[in-house]
Amino acid sequence: MRVLLDTNVLFAAFTAHGVCHAIYEHCLQEEQLITSPHILVELADVLPRKANQTKSHTKEIIRTLKDDCEIVQSPELPQPISRDPDDDWVLSAAIEGKADVLVTGDKDLLVLKKHEGIPIITPREFLEMISGNKS
Repeated sequence: MRVLLDTNVLFAAFTAHGVCHAIYEHCLQEEQLITSPHILVELADVLPRKANQTKSHTKEIIRTLKDDCEIVQSPELPQPISRDPDDDWVLSAAIEGKADVLVTGDKDLLVLKKHEGIPIITPREFLEMISGNKS
């Protein structure tokens, strides 16, 4: 399965050992992770500001993601889709990367539920999906 993890999921995966970290580890072993330059730039911006990561540790995280993920370009969408225009870059990456699922905690994306046939789900929903325990 091709999985796009939004910036907020990647942030949590690298700053805490909770659900998002478990998802990232699972995807490394069992799925194909995809990301985009836009997501990597956004993550490189928020890690030092919101998690007090050093520049060198932030660079290491970005390098790791570049090694672990297929990087796809995310061209501007022909028309706005999300309530937050910044989220359209994530949707574009999911489309370009032929994602089977987009995992996010962003309410502006989650409200869409699906875009271009790609389910948009929370980290908890993704964990339930991969464990076969859909309720």
